[in-house]
Amino acid sequence: MGILSRMSTVVKSKMNRILDNAEDPRETLDYAYTKQMETLRDVKRGVVEMVTAKRRLELQASKVKDNIAKLDGQARKAMAAGREDLARLALQRKQTSLLELEGLDGQIADLEIEQEKLTQAEQRLQAKVAAFRTRKEIVKAQYNAAQAQVRIGSALSGISEEMGDVALAVERAEHKTESMRARAGAIDELAELGVLDDFSGKDGDPLSRELSQLMSEQNVEDELAALKGELPSGAKTALPEGRPDVDDELAALRNKRDRT
Repeated sequence: MGILSRMSTVVKSKMNRILDNAEDPRETLDYAYTKQMETLRDVKRGVVEMVTAKRRLELQASKVKDNIAKLDGQARKAMAAGREDLARLALQRKQTSLLELEGLDGQIADLEIEQEKLTQAEQRLQAKVAAFRTRKEIVKAQYNAAQAQVRIGSALSGISEEMGDVALAVERAEHKTESMRARAGAIDELAELGVLDDFSGKDGDPLSRELSQLMSEQNVEDELAALKGELPSGAKTALPEGRPDVDDELAALRNKRDRT
């Protein structure tokens, strides 16, 4: 296969695909029905024209018959008047008219045969057109139904995708809600256990501050007793002059801490 032949095949296939995509079956069916109706009208017009022509021939034959009767009468009158020559002329014309009438009758008979054929063809064509019209409407209805199903399917497909996204969003929201509920429950449980209470400085409760103060004083007394135990015997009274007693100093410190 040559290059030009391949190019021609490719172009034809592309054009065929474009035409298939652009073609609307409903429009094609309507166009075919229109062409069939035009053909049926042409056949009917032909039947009408043939009937008209036959009527004209029948009128002409009727006139010829009248002329034949007239010539026959003239021939009889001429013979009665002793004019054989006139009678012979009238009879000659009569023969001519008879030949003409015979020809007209033959043409009329032929037209009747053709008229019968055209009438039968018209009836068959009319039946085919009526059947095609019924089939056309059925096919168009089926095409419309199929097209509606495609649109509905596409809409449902889009809804399904959106519902999938919504379902994921709902699932994430439920997960976050459960996490927040769990966190709130944990906070409530810790609050009930007192883990979240503030024990620092002045923010603690009075009982805790009092216990802390007692423990601090006890530590001071213990350290003071230890210091006293380290002094040699008699050293408690041998303090330098002008220096306050250690117990007095400690008492002053305790009074100052109590005031603060």
